[in-house]
Amino acid sequence: MLNPANADDEDTFKILIATDVHLGYLEKDAIRGSDSYNTLEEILKYAKSHQVDFILLGGDLFHENKPSRRCLHSCITKLRQYCMGDTPIQFNILSDQTVNFNTTQFPWVNYQDENLNISIPVFSIHGNHDDPTGAEGLCALDLLSASGLVNHFGHSQSVERIEISPILMQKGNTKLALYGLGSIPDERLYRMFVNNQVTMLRPKEDQDEWFNLFTIHQNRSKHGPTNYIPEQFLDDFLDLVVWGHEHECLIAPSRNEQQLFYVTQPGSSVATSLSPGEATKKHIGLLRVKGRKMNLQKIPLKTVRQFLIQDVVLTDYQDLFTPETPHVTKKVENFCYAKVTEMLEEAERERLGCPLTPEKPLIRIRVDYSGGFETFSTSRFSQKFVDRVANPKDIVHFLRRREQKEDIKDEVSVDYGKLVKTTAAEGLRVEDLVKKYFEAAEQKVQLSLLTEQGMGKAIQEFVDKDEKCAIEELITYQLEKTQRHLQGRSVTTEKDIDDEVRHLLLVKRIRTNDFNSASQRLERGEPDQDISDELGDVVMDSDEEPNPLPPPTRGRGRGAGSRGRGGRGRGRGK
Repeated sequence: MLNPANADDEDTFKILIATDVHLGYLEKDAIRGSDSYNTLEEILKYAKSHQVDFILLGGDLFHENKPSRRCLHSCITKLRQYCMGDTPIQFNILSDQTVNFNTTQFPWVNYQDENLNISIPVFSIHGNHDDPTGAEGLCALDLLSASGLVNHFGHSQSVERIEISPILMQKGNTKLALYGLGSIPDERLYRMFVNNQVTMLRPKEDQDEWFNLFTIHQNRSKHGPTNYIPEQFLDDFLDLVVWGHEHECLIAPSRNEQQLFYVTQPGSSVATSLSPGEATKKHIGLLRVKGRKMNLQKIPLKTVRQFLIQDVVLTDYQDLFTPETPHVTKKVENFCYAKVTEMLEEAERERLGCPLTPEKPLIRIRVDYSGGFETFSTSRFSQKFVDRVANPKDIVHFLRRREQKEDIKDEVSVDYGKLVKTTAAEGLRVEDLVKKYFEAAEQKVQLSLLTEQGMGKAIQEFVDKDEKCAIEELITYQLEKTQRHLQGRSVTTEKDIDDEVRHLLLVKRIRTNDFNSASQRLERGEPDQDISDELGDVVMDSDEEPNPLPPPTRGRGRGAGSRGRGGRGRGRGK
């Protein structure tokens, strides 16, 4: 590790790291509407005061896929205020920038543009909230990129193969290879890793002299058999992985003992859900890199609204009340009132000496009322704290756990995790609802051309990202694809067409099931080569519409060859 005391010199990269800013979250809320904007400004102030070389954002700069005018105006204003100026840039880019920034008509880093004065470059990948959509494959970051305020990188345009070409930087004697991969549906990316369709390119010369930094925006914790990206999928030559998308702040680098790299998870800078992971104190990171050594300094965010959460299981307080106690519901309500009051007092103590912290905290108390207790009116309860908390409408969340009917023969082997389950359907996705619908639907309303997975993805785009043409585009794409297949097979009669279409759909479903079972074997440690051979060309029969943009010009962008743009602008560099 690098000692920060003697690190700030002409050979040391200073990088401010943040992820999941979620700009514009609840911007219409009277109390919390400005939270994300205030925190972005704090992040940019830190970057300027610490004189960093550049800012690295790990996705989800915006909360909405189509940010409002207020959101875009605020973001552009703050980036212009803090990131533009005459301060010279102290590092050079050596790679082929037409490969690094292949989604813009200005394929070079913004500080080398002769029409711009950039003092702090911002490099960002896109997340799942602000990912490219529509026929043009554009996202909100592309607007910032075209205006010269952000360098958008890590955008893969192919659904068949991903080649991640690094941005090669040099400051003094320190060489930094910056890799990035914007958000891709986890199941698809998992499948591509298994099929060896993801390649991370390396510099041709002096490979052992480069510090390899990779930023990714995917599920890190497991949400299903293939709905996450295991760390062991990543290449072992990496030195540090900046993991976006996960909101819990685990910014202290943790070592992956199998791949021998470090992972930092900065987490979100604003709480977008009232869950335990969001209650962790929010930080950003100041990364120093010198040679092959690094140091990551945690910087606490002071403008983040406090969030306190507590779980209460009513059956644990039988000395105070039981379901048979007279007026037990009123006693439970008074008990919860006392708990919330204690949490407010704790928040007030923590806020002393921090004038930037918002006055009203977020408070959540999760009450397990199983065992015969009854709920009380949460709206009436919330009225008591309407002037003291930022979320008066959802302070109390009731949940009930129930025992499942199982024949338990041996108490020693009881799996207590299976005995209790929350009745609330937390985290249910649109794709899951679509799949459940067709599983329960009658035969006459089953899909005959599309798969449930493809339809689920299209409906998710329609619902979550307001892509009104998503379903139409999916159907059009799949119709054209099927027609080309039928023409290639010279199928003409109506009966043969029906049989061939049914066969195609059956093959898709079989391959999906084969892939899921193969993925489970991969997790058990079986050789991935055999599994890759078994899966074959699973990806070729996807319902997902590929990005209509043409593929980027193939080029490695490695070594010392640059586009010769170093002479542009104000002649930055040592």
